[in-house]
Amino acid sequence: MASFSGFIRKSPAERLQRYFASRNVIAPDDFDWRSEGRGTELVRSIEQLIAALAEKHQDSIKAELDLLSTLSDKVGLVATEQVCTGEEIDIEGLHGIQEVLLFLAIEHPVLINRIEVQASMSRKHGGQNWSTFQFENDGKPWALESQSARDTFLVDALAVLELPKHRKHVADWYETVRKHAVTGKETVFTHATIYVEERAESELGFGVSDTLERQVVAKVLEVGIACDPKSRLVEICARGGKKVRDQFSTVFSKNFAQNSKSPVEVPRRDVLLDLLKREPDFEVLPSDGIERVEISSLDFWDSSGGIGRFEKRGDGETIYGFLDRRFGTASPLRAGGWKILATTIRIILAAHEGKRRRTLTVTLRVPNTTTSPNTTESDRQSIFGLLERWGLLAPPVEDFDVLEAG
Repeated sequence: MASFSGFIRKSPAERLQRYFASRNVIAPDDFDWRSEGRGTELVRSIEQLIAALAEKHQDSIKAELDLLSTLSDKVGLVATEQVCTGEEIDIEGLHGIQEVLLFLAIEHPVLINRIEVQASMSRKHGGQNWSTFQFENDGKPWALESQSARDTFLVDALAVLELPKHRKHVADWYETVRKHAVTGKETVFTHATIYVEERAESELGFGVSDTLERQVVAKVLEVGIACDPKSRLVEICARGGKKVRDQFSTVFSKNFAQNSKSPVEVPRRDVLLDLLKREPDFEVLPSDGIERVEISSLDFWDSSGGIGRFEKRGDGETIYGFLDRRFGTASPLRAGGWKILATTIRIILAAHEGKRRRTLTVTLRVPNTTTSPNTTESDRQSIFGLLERWGLLAPPVEDFDVLEAG
C-alpha cells in the first residue's frame, strides 16, 4: 500500500480536522493541525492519534487513508472530476485533489468506490483485460434506462462469470463525464460496476490470543462496463480473456441494443497524428499486396476553439497538395495553433489470385479511437500491423490484474 504521509502533508488543516472528527478520532483541544512546515511533526502527531484507537478502528482509518493516497495522482484526479461532474457535485472551490478526496470521503463516501473503479479502469485502458466494442451508428436507441433490462443484464452477466448462484452480487449504475484530451468537449458515459462475492481465501493472521490462526478472508470480484450511446462505444474491463469480454458484449447487445447488429471489437491504442503534419511516406512491402495508400480526410482543431475538416480524393493531387495550393502558409498544416484531431486513411489492395481490387478504410481519432467498419478480423489485424509500422499507434498499454476489492 502507498504511504499516506505525503497525503496528510498536502491536505488542508481544516479538512483534515473535519475528516478525523467524522471518523471518531478525537484530538485534544490543543492539537496542532497547522504544524509548521506541515512535515514529519504533523504526520507523527496524527500517527499517535491513530495508534491510540482500538485495533480494528486503526486498521479502518489506515486503509482508507492509503486508498485516498493512491487516488491523489493525475489518474485519480481525472477519475474524480469525471465522477463528480456526472453526479453534478461542485468541487471547484476546493484546493487540490487531497481536499477533494477528503470532502468526498466525509460527504459522499459511496463516490470514493466509484472513483477507485474509474481510476483502475483508466490505468487498464487498452490493456489485456480491456476491450472496446463499436456498434454501427444506426440511430436505434439503447434501453440503458430500463430497470428490467438492467436486471436481466445482471443475471446474464453473472452467468458469464460461472459463479454459484448463492454468491452475493450487486450492480452500481452511474454516469461520468469525460473531457476530450484536445478539444475539451464533454461526453457522458454510463457505467455499470458489477460486484460479485468471489471464493473466499484462507490466510494466516493473529487472533485475539495473539497466536497465529487460520482466517477466512472474503473477496470481491469487479467487472466494469462503460458505454457512450452517442458514439455507440462499449468498454468492458474484466479478466478471463477475449472470450469472456466477447460474452459480456453479447450480453450487453441482448439487453440494451436488441435492434442493432452485433458490435466489432476496436482495440484502444493512443494514436499519434502529429506525424501527419507532413505528407507521410507510407512504407509498403511487396507481401502487403497494397496498390497505394492515401489520406482522404484530415480534421483539425484550432486552439481558439475552431474545428475544420478537409477531404480530397483522386484527381492526381493529395490532400497535402490541395491544402498547400489552396491556403499556402495559412494551411492548418503549416500555421500555428492547429492540431490534427482525426484522419481517414484508404488502403487500396491490388487484385490478386482471382480476387478483385478492394479498399480498406480506417479512421483514427485522438486520443485513442481507431475504427475500420465493414472489415473482417483478418483485415483489422492487417490494418493495425500497418498502423504500427507507420508509427501512427502508440505501444500497447502494459496490463495489470483485473479490478479486485479485498
